[in-house]
Amino acid sequence: MDETHVVTCFLRNRGDVLLLRRSDEVGSYAGKWGGVAGHAEGNPDSLAREEIDEETGLLDACTFVRAGDPFDVEDESLGKRWVVHPYLFDCASRAVESDWESTEVEWASPTEILRREVVPELWTSYGHVAPTTGSVADDTTHGSASLSIRALEVLRDRAGLYAVRGGDWDELTELATELRSARPSMAVLENRVNRVMAESDSPETAEQAAIDAIDRAYRVDEKATETGREKVADSTVCTLSRSGTVLDALRAARRVFVAESRPGREGVSVAEELADDTDVTLHIDAAIAHLLATETIDSVVVGADAVLPNGDVVNKTGTRATAVAARYEDVPVFVVTATDKIRTDADPVLEFGTAEMVYDGDAHLSVSNPTFDVTPGELVSGYVTERGVLDSEDIGAVAKELRSLAEW
Repeated sequence: MDETHVVTCFLRNRGDVLLLRRSDEVGSYAGKWGGVAGHAEGNPDSLAREEIDEETGLLDACTFVRAGDPFDVEDESLGKRWVVHPYLFDCASRAVESDWESTEVEWASPTEILRREVVPELWTSYGHVAPTTGSVADDTTHGSASLSIRALEVLRDRAGLYAVRGGDWDELTELATELRSARPSMAVLENRVNRVMAESDSPETAEQAAIDAIDRAYRVDEKATETGREKVADSTVCTLSRSGTVLDALRAARRVFVAESRPGREGVSVAEELADDTDVTLHIDAAIAHLLATETIDSVVVGADAVLPNGDVVNKTGTRATAVAARYEDVPVFVVTATDKIRTDADPVLEFGTAEMVYDGDAHLSVSNPTFDVTPGELVSGYVTERGVLDSEDIGAVAKELRSLAEW
């Protein structure tokens, strides 16, 4: 049996993936739906990117996420053994410029793969790069809002699979329970999973609720960003750590002081991304109090991994010290966050990084590397959300709303 290596690339935008219907001019599976695909004799990594460029024109808008383990697909009718190399890319645009290989293109939920005439094992290929409970739990790069969407994708995919091929509702609820506890510090993940399950009573309804929840998550996060942009427009602000919501809001600021945010130093990438939009100063974490005292800074603007019902804020370690210094200098502190990040209970869950991130020497000593700290609500001037700028009393009311979703 002839063996041929091929790449299959899934481009993801706002939770959907790009599906392409193969034309009659391609060598195999004409009329079937697939991802961006092509032969991969040589270097599959390079060829994957070449195919994206040729078939969609979106290469410059794509960011590599992961490559899945290759697997074999045998097609007796063609006398072929395909060795499939799956890839996943996040794509910032949907403006596809297709070539002769496709007659139709569509951005759709990956679960549509289960309902269409597709190339062999396309769902298996997607499964090799799709998010999982484990990938959500182990991700130390992305913020809580982003990870909540990945969790919703996991729930949507399983619900869709059960809806089409059959599955047990109890198993789906078990998965939802596992997802809720994948990142205990991230209230937004739990709240968004709760919302899906509270609206569902079958795999079919859960699939649609998850699709709707992903769309809603993007919309409320963008609305919070819009409110944040209005708050910081043409002002000088100080920030630390990385929040996608905060990052996009800060593009409207006149000047931004960005703490490098050790030990992960995620503030460096924030500074780099803001550099084309505004005047940016990157500085060491220990300089925050000094800069608040010596520079004309209008406000401190940070994100949140969670907000407690009393208004206390769980965020990257260093937020509390920054808020204390800001209070001393009479600089207001604003927390930019979607209300989905409000916890329904008063107990913060704090994660810790590895000791090696701080010290990898041989001395006999202990290391403390807390990832998060808790900033008292009394140090917060306002919570900038998709509902406008809230105070601590408003936060308590939203917590009550979210608590009702957890009763499923």
